[in-house]
Amino acid sequence: MTMDQWNRRTEVPLGGAAALFLVAYAWPIINPNLNQGIAVACTVTTGLVWGLFVVDYVVRVRLADDRWRYVWHHLLDLLVIALPLLRPLRLLRLIALLRIMNRSAAGSLRGKVAIYVSGGGVLLVFVAALAVLDVERGQPGSNIENLGDALRRALTTVTTVGYGDQFPVTDRGRVVAAVLMLGGIALIGMVTATLASYLVEAVEDDREAVSERAQILAEIAALRRDIAALAPGDIRADAPESAERPGT
Repeated sequence: MTMDQWNRRTEVPLGGAAALFLVAYAWPIINPNLNQGIAVACTVTTGLVWGLFVVDYVVRVRLADDRWRYVWHHLLDLLVIALPLLRPLRLLRLIALLRIMNRSAAGSLRGKVAIYVSGGGVLLVFVAALAVLDVERGQPGSNIENLGDALRRALTTVTTVGYGDQFPVTDRGRVVAAVLMLGGIALIGMVTATLASYLVEAVEDDREAVSERAQILAEIAALRRDIAALAPGDIRADAPESAERPGT
């Protein structure tokens, strides 16, 4: 089996597993009073799904032509394997819905970037809100006690607004907030670059249209000059005689 074959066969199953992981990870955080049996099932589910991704990574390394080079160029995948809490971020590449949207988007690179930026931004905000809520709820002096507070805090952070009325009080919460700040800067940069690419492409299209029109007008003018330069005698000489002279 080649790497491409493995990717095609596992794309949808791994996407579903990643979505299941996110649900199992988020449910106990959103509802801290969850039934003990359901909470245990969620914990077991996250462990099993993480094990599937470990198997996926190991298989990819084995299928690579140059294994050490593959590991070096996929350090983020290795980091995600080593830190299971980052596993939901894998949805950026694996969730089936995002892949379908990507195939139905415009064929240009700009269209694909727009899909990944929008999907990645929503996912980043949601996962960061869950992570902050998980470590901040119930801590002394914390003002982030429910999902609404966490989502509002994540949105104000990723958009670089930062009202300051809500802030993490734990070290882990501050680390998540710092990562979210960097993610917000990256998203804004991607949006700006995508818009700039669109404007440059539009200007280039207009410039090409004007150039083609000028070329067509120049060809028409040259054709008119050639027609005007033809002598009437030359035209009659080129015409075939259809009848003999009278009286012959």
